Amino acid sequence: MTLPASAPPDDRIDASDLEYVGFWARLGATLLDTVLLLIVTVPLLAAVYGWDYFKQTERLVAGPADFLISWVLPAVVVLLFWFWRQATPGKMNIGARVVDAETGRPMTPGQSVGRYLAYFVSAIPLCLGFVWVAFDRRKQGWHDKLAGTVVVRPKQRKSESVLFVKGRY
Repeated sequence: MTLPASAPPDDRIDASDLEYVGFWARLGATLLDTVLLLIVTVPLLAAVYGWDYFKQTERLVAGPADFLISWVLPAVVVLLFWFWRQATPGKMNIGARVVDAETGRPMTPGQSVGRYLAYFVSAIPLCLGFVWVAFDRRKQGWHDKLAGTVVVRPKQRKSESVLFVKGRY
């Protein structure tokens, strides 16, 4: 990434070697992440509650271990990957990373937590916040917009260049 000569150094970062990651690539990355999390959580839940756990439909959470394994563990794993690599394994698989929408730098811890919590905002109304990625110019879902992030990767083909501009996302 280089600064264009005509722009004030603190306002624009030319990232013409990057592209925004679109809906289908992000969906594939999410599916891979989901499978990997299920490989870990399903055996743990079966070990604690038995296989009948997967037949019950009365409660959202069967107990403290269920809450820890189904809700806390995935959140911790995702946040650790974001802190460590700016991407989950699915996004790493496609060469993508989640960065600050204004600077292109790694997300702050606050942005990471906010982005994770904003997943629920994106999911609740029929997953429209995730589908939004397909229609947004910067390929941001609602969770990205709320957290001030974008998902980028090295350019794969001729596409719109990424430009980080302070004060606008």
